[in-house]
Amino acid sequence: MTDVYESSDPAAAASACTPEFRTNPHPVYAQLRKDSPVCPLLPPHGVETYLITRYDDARTALADPRFSKDMYGAMDAYQRIFGDSSVALDDNMLFSDPPKHTRLRRVVNGALTPRRVDALRPRVQEIADGLLDRCSTREPVDLLPSFAFPLPLNVICELLGVPEDEREQAHTWSVTVAKTGFGPEAKKALEEAEGNLRKYLVDLIARKRRSPGEDLMSALITAQDQDGALTDSELVSTAWVLLFAGHKTTAYLIGNAVYHLLNHPEQLRTVKQDPALFPQAIEELLRYEGSVENSTFRYATEDVKIRDVLIPKGALVQIAIASANRDPEAFDEPDRLNLLREGVQSTHIAFGHGPHYCVGAPLARLEMQIALTTLFRRYPDVAMAVPSDDVRWLTVPFPAFRGLVELPVSLDSSQLR
Repeated sequence: MTDVYESSDPAAAASACTPEFRTNPHPVYAQLRKDSPVCPLLPPHGVETYLITRYDDARTALADPRFSKDMYGAMDAYQRIFGDSSVALDDNMLFSDPPKHTRLRRVVNGALTPRRVDALRPRVQEIADGLLDRCSTREPVDLLPSFAFPLPLNVICELLGVPEDEREQAHTWSVTVAKTGFGPEAKKALEEAEGNLRKYLVDLIARKRRSPGEDLMSALITAQDQDGALTDSELVSTAWVLLFAGHKTTAYLIGNAVYHLLNHPEQLRTVKQDPALFPQAIEELLRYEGSVENSTFRYATEDVKIRDVLIPKGALVQIAIASANRDPEAFDEPDRLNLLREGVQSTHIAFGHGPHYCVGAPLARLEMQIALTTLFRRYPDVAMAVPSDDVRWLTVPFPAFRGLVELPVSLDSSQLR
């Protein structure tokens, strides 16, 4: 499309920062795609951010080297949003550009091999079954804390070699970091949690160096010791991003997927009758309501023009992944969940695009497949325990994540009658 936009639509831009937007952002995104596809917003963090909402622009921007991920280059804006304490945990591949990003990603790819991921399949299945064994069938269960969160948390902790009795504390600190509030109290809690996480990871790395195992953390330490591939700061920060991203995003993916499957019973029936369709269905669920609503921040290293909107040098940029994945220019009937949609795996950008494509995507797909197939195989009559409209979504304004606050279900729907 070649439409020209001289300025953003103030009404649409303002609506993107309201509580109502959090419940269902898709109508607002549709309006932005139409009227203001490159939209300057002033989110609650107080730093003007350009939001890119169309699919073609999003794919281009995600791979555009003029949009840097090295937030040290935008330190003033970064510190205004997150404070000083976040810097110590962000010395990783997520917040870096080539050649540093290339080096860090190569080390992680070398440790997080397809063979290592595939070898986890029996253990992921065992964890999923164990969690569901502990769920009640006589009363409603909140599937998020009982299943969706502990499944990927335990998997990534086992992968990293985090002892079982230390996982809950690490999860608590991660939850605090993920809340991303912008007031003084929220920033104070954020700084405390980040400080505790960093101290914990430094201690864990020291223990792994003294007594290495077959885990991913030991593999990263070995790579560091062999060829200096990671500095001490990079090792701590890489462990942090793997721990955080390795469970939070997948937990919300599982929750979103179950919610939408239960609200599309005819389509759910199709995949339950033929479980071989689940991998294809998962790709559509990723497109329809992935857990990463907006990309992490980038900043323009030079003036960049998109659709005649000039993004000035130094400006912050986010890509609205949830919007791009519902763009009618890229997907037919994008607001309709179609579990049999073809070709979606190669087109959706739920895991990003370009050099920062999610390194954990194979693990997330594995966990989603086992979580969904196990849940619906063991409890084929699972149903929402409350009206779907009563379920709450995350309310942090202009967030990175898209996910549910709770997911009350009855594993035995006969108990609802």
